[in-house]
Amino acid sequence: MNMRIGVNTLFMVPGDVGGTETFLRQTLYALAAHHPECSLVLFTTYDNHEVFRGELGQFPQVEYVLLKFSGRHRPLRISLEQLFLPLAVARARVDALWSPGYTAPFWAPCPQVVTIPDLQYKSFPEDMGRLERMVLDCLVRMACRRCNMVLTISEFSRQEVLRFGFAAPEKVRPVLLGVDPSFATPLPPVDEQESLHRCLTAERPYILCVAHTYPHKNVNVLIGAFAMVAHRIEHNLVFLGRPRRGEPEVLAAESGLLDQKRYIRLASGVPFSDLKRLYQGADLFVLPSAYEGFGLPVLEAMMSGVPVITTRQGSLPEVAGDTVHYIESITAECLAAKILEVVNMNREDRDRLIAAACKRATTFTWQRTADGMKQAFSALRGNAFHG
Repeated sequence: MNMRIGVNTLFMVPGDVGGTETFLRQTLYALAAHHPECSLVLFTTYDNHEVFRGELGQFPQVEYVLLKFSGRHRPLRISLEQLFLPLAVARARVDALWSPGYTAPFWAPCPQVVTIPDLQYKSFPEDMGRLERMVLDCLVRMACRRCNMVLTISEFSRQEVLRFGFAAPEKVRPVLLGVDPSFATPLPPVDEQESLHRCLTAERPYILCVAHTYPHKNVNVLIGAFAMVAHRIEHNLVFLGRPRRGEPEVLAAESGLLDQKRYIRLASGVPFSDLKRLYQGADLFVLPSAYEGFGLPVLEAMMSGVPVITTRQGSLPEVAGDTVHYIESITAECLAAKILEVVNMNREDRDRLIAAACKRATTFTWQRTADGMKQAFSALRGNAFHG
């Protein structure tokens, strides 16, 4: 039996919302490809309308309803999500509305599902301003109360929703994310004229970090650790991430590097093909984050065949298991020691752990994510359709 699922994409500004963008785009593609019995009605903005049409245009069961405004202006987007989106949903006659980005309309003419990827702002309030944090907390709590089902992207995030009392246990279910298998497919050698040639064709191997500079990501700690060990290793440090509220600490750490030529920052983002090149070319991936709702960059590095150093915080152990290297405390000294340990591993032990990590990563598929979403919608409707 067909089911019309409305999708609230208003929050998704391409290149600006990090892992939630990957989650939404990959999940929608997998839903369209593997569950054609689910018709998707995407409520889009000027920012993302053409992106979705380009990626999903081959699927006849996907429709698009353009709401004529930009989601880059967050107060406007929140207001229109509450006032205008419900009217568009009513006109589209969908059976359920899914809001994948934390917030949802106070009212809708159909059952609602909201995804809460994490509650980072509760544990790390310094990641955003006080007013922004208060508004977000009100909106997320309201979404959890008003929606018929609350989804999370890990068991850790599910426990966070329960710990802070946002919803009853029977209302919350995890639907884990996936990873693109193409991260494991070797790419042709990089052309010397391409923008990444400094990273990928330099004589030195490199350590990679992919994270925006939120305070909890601890990018400054990684830069400090690199400064401690740079004279003992031949690696460069390559950092891909946009400025956020932790930028002052990152800039201060950058200024302490003795050899600036060995530090390469790509602050404007890169195309997907270049992202895969960065992962595959790295000798080591490091993410010293104190909080992750899922930890997609770690999974991407695992799939790419790169040793990983990370923390035991948030969902990271749930995702990576025993196939990565963990630091026991998030300090430059601890991270520096771990970098030296991993860089100096013998080839046999290194290859064995890489193989185990890649094998684990292959169990996280976007089709499994789409299956979990379809099961959630099915449960919402009382198992009205199967297949």
